Amino acid sequence: MDSKTVDAGAVVLCAKRISKSFSGVQVLFSVNFELRAGEIHALMGENGAGKSTLVKVLSGFEQPTSGEILLDGKPVTLPPNGAAEALGIVIIHQEFNLADHLTVTESLFLGREVTRFGMLDRRHMRSETRRVLDQLGSHVDENAMISSLSIADKQMVEIAKAISRDARVVFMDEPTAVLSREETNFLFRQVRKLRDKGTSFVFVSHKLDEVMELTDRVTVLRDGQWIKTSPTSILDGESIAQLMVGRELSSLYPAKNEPDVDEQVMLDVRSLSTSYVQDASFEVRKGEILGFSGLIGSGRTELMEAVAGLRSRHAGEVVIKGETVLSGDVHATNRCGLAYMTKDRKSKGLLLNSGMTANLTLQSLDRHGKLGYLNPSSEAAALVRARRRFDIRVRDGSIVARRMSGGNQQKLLLAKVMETEPDIIIIDEPTRGIDVGTKQQIYHFISALARDGKSIIVVSSEMPEIIGLCTRVAVMREGRIVGVLEGDEISEQEIMRYAAGLKKKQAA
Repeated sequence: MDSKTVDAGAVVLCAKRISKSFSGVQVLFSVNFELRAGEIHALMGENGAGKSTLVKVLSGFEQPTSGEILLDGKPVTLPPNGAAEALGIVIIHQEFNLADHLTVTESLFLGREVTRFGMLDRRHMRSETRRVLDQLGSHVDENAMISSLSIADKQMVEIAKAISRDARVVFMDEPTAVLSREETNFLFRQVRKLRDKGTSFVFVSHKLDEVMELTDRVTVLRDGQWIKTSPTSILDGESIAQLMVGRELSSLYPAKNEPDVDEQVMLDVRSLSTSYVQDASFEVRKGEILGFSGLIGSGRTELMEAVAGLRSRHAGEVVIKGETVLSGDVHATNRCGLAYMTKDRKSKGLLLNSGMTANLTLQSLDRHGKLGYLNPSSEAAALVRARRRFDIRVRDGSIVARRMSGGNQQKLLLAKVMETEPDIIIIDEPTRGIDVGTKQQIYHFISALARDGKSIIVVSSEMPEIIGLCTRVAVMREGRIVGVLEGDEISEQEIMRYAAGLKKKQAA
């Protein structure tokens, strides 16, 4: 797009009094939204605020119940199922829309293949794919199969696919959730270049620091209603958070509860090794919150899966409340009172096409029946308790998990894990992809569990929540625990020194 042809500041896409209902349940209430040419516009709100629904309406994946959409000032009915790309409206979904059996090049040109003399011009398509990936600073091989890529690389391919379509409007739904800081910086530089040429972006994110860094304006939704639109420059993270939740967030993290040094050791991991993790040793006491930090690929999740019995270990011991459990025996670890909450709630944590009850009791069926028969009243009572305890907010109690907001899905996953009544809980990425208000709730849930005597391990890529929640922090690098920090040692600078290999000490 030639920047000279762009009417900078003109309204490209506009929603006027948009309302949307699903099966009689209203989720958007007369929402107004406008996107100008050459701007990056943040769309903010708690999970369940209506952000994803508004994005789907503005990109043609859902039709509004009432209201109208204007493109270049003219009313338009957007074609469904991604066909709005022909009008220059592209959406980068939070869930990948890639076919594992295709190459990167085939994915970028799927449905718009280039031909020459009646044959596919593979050389041209590979060259163009390489050019777009280089623009993004991505080293992904254009000939690689999608199935062979990491999650971060798949995200970069999704972004490259959108950019390669020469879009006028790009919706980005949590695009940095699985990207490293370096990859995020590459992405932001490319987004700014495209903005300066007239491309408009809608940036949906829960990362307030990234919103402040990247965007020109912010629109906040709450409970399906428009709250405010403002230039980003006159806001700060605290004011945006307050607009999102409708209340002041004076204390994001609860006060830390330091366990007694003589408290019982609930979990003792001794010299554990896997194909990647080497000689990992640590222990967790009753009532303690132990954090695990490190860069992407440091081995945190692999270590925790081995501890939980989800992955075989090559050497070492896992002792739970004095009982040694066998390698790869998840049922034994569960019987001993250890539960693992996966970071991948959509693929590994929840049955997305099932309701809340089926998800809640999936790991604890023996508690809700006998002789092979389930007791529906017991399950129903469990759901009532879970919704109250974990503040799972849904308008329709029969909703399937797929239709729930990310925050409510995360609360349901936590409730499912706690329904097994564990004494030790490993929580991997507790707040990935959820809003600041729900983050605060989950932090307080975790703190309350520790005060009740539960032993908690928190694995997180979010440095502030590791620092804000944990009384001790183990730092991993290249499959090894390289340091354990306590008290005043727990700081972002100190954690990064260990994570980057600048400092080492014997883990305690």
